[in-house]
Amino acid sequence: MEGIYAFCVGMLTACGIFLTLRGRTFSVVLGLTMLSYSVNLFLFASGRLSINSAVILGESEIYADPLPQALVLTAIVIGFAMTAFVMILAMRARADLGNDHVDGKDSDEIAASMTLNKRGESN
Repeated sequence: MEGIYAFCVGMLTACGIFLTLRGRTFSVVLGLTMLSYSVNLFLFASGRLSINSAVILGESEIYADPLPQALVLTAIVIGFAMTAFVMILAMRARADLGNDHVDGKDSDEIAASMTLNKRGESN
């Protein structure tokens, strides 16, 4: 069970990093969201998942650690606020620049500038 859980956290992290490194803003937002999900799962797993554990001290000999649960709850709220902020920035950049590329340049503009740079270097 722990292996499957670790694989899922690793896969979410890998997909999040891949999407964050893409050139479009929507991919970056999805990547950041997946990274926050993977961090939440990692924090939750750090509390040692246990079955039939009491939440209140004194009810059982084995009790659940409330700290990872509090950290995950805080991380969910912060992740939601961060996602909303990045979405607003992406919408504003789209309105101002006319495209949704992270650097503000269209792929045709990048190819044209690279061609001009190559011609200028050869002369």
